[in-house]
Amino acid sequence: MRAAEPLAAYPQAVRDEVARARRIVADLHAELPRYELVVWTAGNVSQRVPNPDVPDGSADLFVIKPSGVSYDDLTPESMVVCTLDGELLDGALSPSSDTAAHAYTYRHMPHVGGVVHTHSTYATAWAARGEEIPCVLTMMADEFGGPVPVGPFAIIGDDSIGRGIVETLSGSRSPAVLMKNHGPFTIGADARAAVKAAVMCEEVARTVHISRQLGEPAPIAQAHIDSLYDRYQNVYGK
Repeated sequence: MRAAEPLAAYPQAVRDEVARARRIVADLHAELPRYELVVWTAGNVSQRVPNPDVPDGSADLFVIKPSGVSYDDLTPESMVVCTLDGELLDGALSPSSDTAAHAYTYRHMPHVGGVVHTHSTYATAWAARGEEIPCVLTMMADEFGGPVPVGPFAIIGDDSIGRGIVETLSGSRSPAVLMKNHGPFTIGADARAAVKAAVMCEEVARTVHISRQLGEPAPIAQAHIDSLYDRYQNVYGK
């Protein structure tokens, strides 16, 4: 629900977390051009800010990039804070044009702590074809647990894109979805995890595309995909 009070009225713990999230989100935006996932002012990163006084998550906030600002000009102070219905709560600039999609995702996927949108070249090319990226790499099995799915075509401006993200990823182990004719959106436990998913999504999109120029990629048996995913998610690096 829309917050009725300004940020100053929130508990100190929430305000401290907002300040931390602003720094994190500002820093992570630098990763998008570094990995060649965006051009000009396109793309955005957001991170959820939980409100410990309301355990059901309905009073959570999120920090997101402002609209139309160059990546070189982004600072923690320029990041904006929104409620989970996408309304601006704090910040001098307008929120990203993708704010409604981020907000819808946070409202309907409580485990999601970060959302990223890019127009990275190879992943967006797959989205333009409306074709999922098949799971033909062990790295894909590790990271995505299967193919990177395609979400429905949706027009920016309301929560239609968010609905497509949630509908598609709710039935998938993948943290990435290719919104048809648009581009990739990724989710994660926090913004950093969502950025990693965006980087990996572009990498596998590029590699599988190149593989298909050489011939038909060899499939991986589902049992091996399941085993690789379980090991990577639950054992590797723990």
